[in-house]
Amino acid sequence: MNALTQELVELLSLEKLEEHIFRGQSRNLVGKRVFGGQVLGQALRAASYTADRPANSLHAYFLYGGDVNAPIIYEVDRIRDGQSFLSRQVRAIQHGRTIFMAMVSFAKEEQGLEYQIDEPQYPAPESLKSEQELKESLINFIPENVRASFMRPRLIEIRPINVSNPFHPQPEAPSYSHYLRTHEKIPTELDEIALHQSIAAFYSDFTLMTTALRPHGLNYLTPSLQIASIDHAIYFHKPFRVDDWMLYDMDATVSSNARGLNFGRMWQNGQLVCSTTQEGLMRLREIET
Repeated sequence: MNALTQELVELLSLEKLEEHIFRGQSRNLVGKRVFGGQVLGQALRAASYTADRPANSLHAYFLYGGDVNAPIIYEVDRIRDGQSFLSRQVRAIQHGRTIFMAMVSFAKEEQGLEYQIDEPQYPAPESLKSEQELKESLINFIPENVRASFMRPRLIEIRPINVSNPFHPQPEAPSYSHYLRTHEKIPTELDEIALHQSIAAFYSDFTLMTTALRPHGLNYLTPSLQIASIDHAIYFHKPFRVDDWMLYDMDATVSSNARGLNFGRMWQNGQLVCSTTQEGLMRLREIET
């Protein structure tokens, strides 16, 4: 298995400590704090270890920034076991305090009414440059002090559609889209719905929160900006594979009170397979001179 894909699978495979208590390791993926997608994916995986069916939704709150140098404990409460739905509450604990909480619902597949909006039309992923290739083209813009972290390959492959220079942001429409998939196929012995859903939760956090920054000509590199995920919801509509290209189409509807509200839709083979919502903190601070 590709080293990056193996690292991702290992990151989302938790150690069982006690009944309904699991431990996940942390990685430095975006800086000093644990990447929100890591906690989302691990929390969903922890809940899935106590369920016998796929997840249909997750609703989460980020309470404190996570420490990348320490593992995270996940405690799962079995709130309800029904014929159609299971309900689980997950607490992520680090250094003795709860840093994240989520409610996860699981449901069996069921026949019913079918409708979806039309998939947006974009160039095929094979015609686009990878994120890593685009990073290489920006090498002359990257400050030396962030070059190593900026150039580090992600655990997933990304092919952006709306290409821009993050070191020279300009006001743009509040929308963003890219294709995502794992660098390699998920091995047969690990190929289960719970892992695919956890990986989708992991990469649902990439760029979603910053969509609301685009109309302001700001991004995560803006020195005077404090940004953080506040909450995150993901709905699973249909089966999908994270090792095949998935289109992630995002837009923001409002920024107000130092917060921005963002929405995302994941498409695969013409099917709307996941929907996401996230509110993020986007606070401008004074820079000391």
